[in-house]
Amino acid sequence: MAQFRYIVDDVDAAIAFYQGKLGFTLEEQYGPAMAILSKDDLQLWVAGPPASASKPMPDGRKPEPGGWGRIVILADDLDAMVAAMTESGVTFRNQIVEGPGGRQILCNDPSGNAVELFEPS
Repeated sequence: MAQFRYIVDDVDAAIAFYQGKLGFTLEEQYGPAMAILSKDDLQLWVAGPPASASKPMPDGRKPEPGGWGRIVILADDLDAMVAAMTESGVTFRNQIVEGPGGRQILCNDPSGNAVELFEPS
């Protein structure tokens, strides 16, 4: 199943849109921070302002709707994965952060696109 995350201004409004307009099913919701919706083989994670995915980066940039869409790769051992990728020269946008559903970090692909590595709680 493919998983994508979008930064949103309002999780409840996003749920209403994706359920009501596009036929997604709400799987889980973590208050105003995050919700997980699904449709067929797609899982969409919407992250609101309180979510770990919305925290500012070390350089001050703030994730916002429209510019931080990314694929999510699930990790069994995030620390080991980050260590191996760092050793191989992969650049990261931030340090590991924790949220209501687990831990995550963002790395850049060779073109500078964000890829999220996520370890569920």
